[in-house]
Amino acid sequence: MRYKDKVVIVTGGSKGIGAGCVKVFVEQGGSKVVFCSRNEKEGEAFEAEVNQRNSAGPGQAVFMRADVSKVEDIRHIIEATVERFGRLDCLINNAGWHPPHKSIDEFSVEDFRSLLELNLVSIFAACKFALPHLRKTKGNIINMSSLVGIMGQSGATTYVATKGGITSFTKALAVDEAAHEVRVNSVSPGNIYTPLWQEAIDASPDPVKTRADGDAAQLLGRMGTIEESGQLCLFLAAEATFTTGVDHIQSGGAELAYGRKTRRG
Repeated sequence: MRYKDKVVIVTGGSKGIGAGCVKVFVEQGGSKVVFCSRNEKEGEAFEAEVNQRNSAGPGQAVFMRADVSKVEDIRHIIEATVERFGRLDCLINNAGWHPPHKSIDEFSVEDFRSLLELNLVSIFAACKFALPHLRKTKGNIINMSSLVGIMGQSGATTYVATKGGITSFTKALAVDEAAHEVRVNSVSPGNIYTPLWQEAIDASPDPVKTRADGDAAQLLGRMGTIEESGQLCLFLAAEATFTTGVDHIQSGGAELAYGRKTRRG
């Protein structure tokens, strides 16, 4: 067990990359993993699934319902976790949303403001409330950013801005928290096969082509898995003890080499 007897919080942990983190930290890390989402039924079902599969191991998944766009929900998760388990070793800020692709003309100012609250302000709040506990354990924070926060994305000005903010915030917080021996890193995934990706495939006029195009965007010829994202986060928490302020790109090489960029012709 690589992270045994540690206590971890994962936001947005009932599906997608968050679910991959919960699975890996419970099954390979041996951690107590508190995770949250807004969907109570979905969260409870995932908690039961993970714990049943790991019934003989030391790890445990614990679901708490929360909406990370509400500051008091974030505060409650952290306080309830420390009250129950007595400590906090790792915070994985994963919760967030990618709106449908639109031009800036179609996004309202309120659209942008509400996405900032969900994707970026929630991370600030979670870090702020968790740090008094993480400083005691010399723990670490992992913030989920995105490859597009570095390279941009068509029709995604609001989303890209929030992810770029996460990456920059991570570096600034790492500078401040080094004095307390708390490490702060980010992960920037590219195409990871998640339920959101499957929704896009299903909504496409040509699902087979959409999936093939998604796979072909990477040099490795496939999308990543949620478990691979979880494994990277476990490595950062358990083994990368001389790493802080670093954005870890997990893209399968999607950003490398030339590709068609212009829409002309």
